[in-house]
Order: sequence, then C-alpha cells, then structure tokens
Amino acid sequence: MRLPVTLQINGRVVEATLPPSTLLVDFIREHQGLTGTHQGCDTAQCGACTVLVDGAATKSCNLLVAQVDGGAVTTIEGLAATDGGLHPMQQAFGRHHALQCGYCTPGMVMRGVAMAAEGVPAEPEAVRCALSGNLCRCTGYRGIVDAVCEGLRHMRTLEGRGA
Repeated sequence: MRLPVTLQINGRVVEATLPPSTLLVDFIREHQGLTGTHQGCDTAQCGACTVLVDGAATKSCNLLVAQVDGGAVTTIEGLAATDGGLHPMQQAFGRHHALQCGYCTPGMVMRGVAMAAEGVPAEPEAVRCALSGNLCRCTGYRGIVDAVCEGLRHMRTLEGRGA
C-alpha cells in the first residue's frame, strides 16, 4: 500500500506516493536529498532531526510524512536568504562558535528559530529551558545558549519587535 502526499519543503511543492510508514526524516534525507537534517537517536530524544512544520519545531524522526500532508516543512537548508546568505540564527552560531562536531547544530538552529515565533525571551535561562529537548554531546551549551539569545535578539530586531 502507498499513500499520495503533497507538502511544501522549503517553499517548494512536493508530491509523492510513499509507503504509509515513511518517516519525515527519511523522506527529507533520502527522497529530497536534504541531508542537513540529521538522524541521531530515532526516539525523538536528541533533537538532531528538528525541522519546522507549519512554523513549529518538530522532531522529524517520529513523524510520518502522511501526518504532514498539506503542511509546510522548513529544513536547515530552507533558512538561507534568497541571496544565499546565512539566516541570523546561523550567523549567531558561527559568531559564538556554538558547535564542535556540528551534528546537533541544524536541530539546535531550527529550535532557536522556532523560539522567536513562540515568544521565548532572549535570556539564558529561558533559552536553556526551551532547548531541553535538543542534546549536544560535545559542548557545554554556553556557546549554543549565547548564540540562540543573540539570534533571537537579531531576528526580533529585523521583525521590528525588539528583543
């Protein structure tokens, strides 16, 4: 049995007919060739697979593609500006050296971007709490938290909402 699905990935309409058990992370990586979304634990514990589904941070390793039929998915590749420049959250991660091996970074960045829409304050304690579902085995989180705080402030300034 196969199911037809239609969704947007990074602003592009995608139609496919897939087995009903196809996970979103597998569809993104294997069918769309967007390998920036990482697969870490397969149990929705680490957050490496975090993408935005209709603007909300979502762990794609435990979500079926059929569940997002008609929805909009944004991956780390979809954050780039039209000129190819980095998103403000990505820029902040670079400035704060908020990565070591980089495996968790796409999920952390996507979670950070979602925090702006959620109204998470650009304060370390609030950011640490909001990042609790995203794990990093390499860093002490300070650079990540600092980067997300800066990224939130920058995003809100660009949106005219202040920090």
